[in-house]
Amino acid sequence: MIAQIEGLPAGTLGFRAHGQVTGADYENIIVPDVEAAFALNRKLRVLYVTAEDFTGFDPGAMWDDVKMGMRHFSGWDRVALVSDVPWLRTTTAAMSFMLPAEIRLFHLNELDEATQWITAASA
Repeated sequence: MIAQIEGLPAGTLGFRAHGQVTGADYENIIVPDVEAAFALNRKLRVLYVTAEDFTGFDPGAMWDDVKMGMRHFSGWDRVALVSDVPWLRTTTAAMSFMLPAEIRLFHLNELDEATQWITAASA
């Protein structure tokens, strides 16, 4: 399940993943929000948090994530992943070179720091 994180500035989206994330979660929540935000912004920032009850992604969700990333390949400004899931942190770090965006990893206890970074003005 995906829940939106409210209260972020324009051009910044936030999502919190709970339990098992499905393709329907992407299609019904993330994709519409991202597409609407790109209609108003040339670049986007994303704060993505895996809650303590996060168990993983089904194959449909992973495929939707890849498709969305590629469809807006040069549109990502910053991405903050807040997670204590080892395989997700490792995969994100290993694949981060593929997106022309600044990507940072944070642990769950660093959510405030991640939020400050994702919303800070660019240097």
